[in-house]
Amino acid sequence: MDAVQHPHAVTVTSTGTAAPFVSAALPTPVVGDLAYDTVRKRYGVVMERGPGEVHLRPKAGGQEWTARPDDVELARAGEALSSQVAEVNARSRGEIL
Repeated sequence: MDAVQHPHAVTVTSTGTAAPFVSAALPTPVVGDLAYDTVRKRYGVVMERGPGEVHLRPKAGGQEWTARPDDVELARAGEALSSQVAEVNARSRGEIL
């Protein structure tokens, strides 16, 4: 066992050095990550993971929902930024406190 895959797309070798992990698939989101529910077409923060389910909550707060792990992807950096911009814009319009 030479390397361990980190959930945030980094390979850590047995010597403790980090090397980039190259994969076609995005890494699995963990608690606290911004993720995208491909079925509901919504972004949410991963609140909890359980067998066969992922609990997500809108970044700005609100009703939590459950999704299947296969339907949830880690949000890419640009997507996360777009989500943050949308939240700031909604806040400036008074839609979010």
